[in-house]
Amino acid sequence: MQKISPFLWFDNQAENAAKFYLSIFKNSKIDKITRYPEEAAKKIGREPGSVMTVEFTLNGVQFVALNAGPNFKFTEAVSFVVNCDTQEEVDYFWEKLTADGGEPGPCSWLKDKFGLSWQVQPRLLIELLGDPDKAKAERVMNAMMEMTKIDIAGLKKAAESD
Repeated sequence: MQKISPFLWFDNQAENAAKFYLSIFKNSKIDKITRYPEEAAKKIGREPGSVMTVEFTLNGVQFVALNAGPNFKFTEAVSFVVNCDTQEEVDYFWEKLTADGGEPGPCSWLKDKFGLSWQVQPRLLIELLGDPDKAKAERVMNAMMEMTKIDIAGLKKAAESD
């Protein structure tokens, strides 16, 4: 088990969310599902035997999803970054994560249909933003600020222009 794991609070969609993420990320699986015992379920207004937690692994990263009620919602203050090597990867993850009610946002950010925030970005973006040529890095930053889904060709064009 990894030392630190993301723990996600859902109202009652933990299992559906885990299955959604497994359908997107290769090398993923549900590791364990726990169910509410009768006494605990009564205390928080859940059905005894209903899903309490879902432990799942996405491409080697372990997560836990909890069904605990509508008290808390996801915000952009926490997001998961999907690092991509190609435009095809960017397009794939962007399309899958915004499907069925997800929302695109600015500069590689999006929310999935559960309200969880993600950043789908090419590794090249971080490389170009950290370029020692400050003017080049600034051109790339300005280009990125005009994008929703990141366009690698647009980043390269910005980097190469003077």
